Amino acid sequence: MLFELNQFSDISFLVLRLAIAAIFIYHAMPKLKGAKEMSQAMGMPAGMIFMLGGIEFLSSLGMIFGAYIQVAAFLLAMVMVGAIYFKATKWHVPFGAMDKTGWEFDLILLAANIILLVNSGGAIGIQ
Repeated sequence: MLFELNQFSDISFLVLRLAIAAIFIYHAMPKLKGAKEMSQAMGMPAGMIFMLGGIEFLSSLGMIFGAYIQVAAFLLAMVMVGAIYFKATKWHVPFGAMDKTGWEFDLILLAANIILLVNSGGAIGIQ
C-alpha cells in the first residue's frame, strides 16, 4: 500500500456521514414544508412525500450524531433505491445529463449509505 491512512478511518467516516446528512437535510426540508405542492409534481401522495422527508431528516440527525448509523444508512439507502426506481422507470430520467440531475447522484448516495451500513460509520459519535 502506498500510504498507511487507516488511522484516519473514523474521521473519514464522520466526514462522509456529515456530507450525507447535509444533502439529505437539504432535500428533506421541501418535502416537509411543501408536501402537497410536491405531490402533484411527483405524482405521489402528499403523505408519502412528507413521510420520506421525515425519514430523510431523522436519518440525517442519526448520521450527524452518530446514533443508529446503520439503521439510518439502511433507511437512506432504501430511499435512494426508490428514487432510482422512480427516476429510471417512471419519470424516464437519464443516468446523467448536462442540463439536469440524472440518477447518477442518487447512485452515489446509495453507494455511500451502503458503505456506512456495512462499516458501521466509524467510532465518532453516540454509539
